[in-house]
Amino acid sequence: MGFFTKLFGTSKEETTMAAEKLNIGIILGSTRQGRVSPQVGAWVKSIADKRGDANYEIVDIADFNLPFLGTTDGTEPGIAAWNEKLAHLDGFVFIVQEYNHSISGALKNALDFAREAWYNKAAGIVSYGSTGGARAAEHLRGICGELKIADVRTHPTLSLFTDFENGSEFKPQELHLTNVNAMLDEVVSWSGALKTVR
Repeated sequence: MGFFTKLFGTSKEETTMAAEKLNIGIILGSTRQGRVSPQVGAWVKSIADKRGDANYEIVDIADFNLPFLGTTDGTEPGIAAWNEKLAHLDGFVFIVQEYNHSISGALKNALDFAREAWYNKAAGIVSYGSTGGARAAEHLRGICGELKIADVRTHPTLSLFTDFENGSEFKPQELHLTNVNAMLDEVVSWSGALKTVR
């Protein structure tokens, strides 16, 4: 407790800010049939919800039916709905799978369909693939920089060989729990700080 808080008590503004939880979207980065990102996203959300430090929700880009950028006149309702959803979020956790050493085309398309809605927000990355999705995550970090998204350092990586059964049933090792919570600590902290910039 600071000197002025002791002297004058907590201000109304400080109380309001403390009561307002941040909204963090867990973005599923794949739309393909047979994808496992919903399993990974649900697992991250189950860990996040136990923390009680923010409002966490799954955001599935497949729900928005985004066309390929530049192939239409841009009036599809999903585009506006996508931007509106992002605008109401304070931070993100990207669930990223590696395709040919990079992120999926669907995720890149979704990233490109918004601009200001990404600005001055924080993001964590949970990736998976034969090498834990590390190469895809590194590509995503470059895109985040261009979109003014502050990506946090802690990065849980999941292996197709040790965290999935038959490449399709997600069975994460317990050791990932520490990294996921550390990543969420950073996302919540940075999201709160960046909210003051916006």
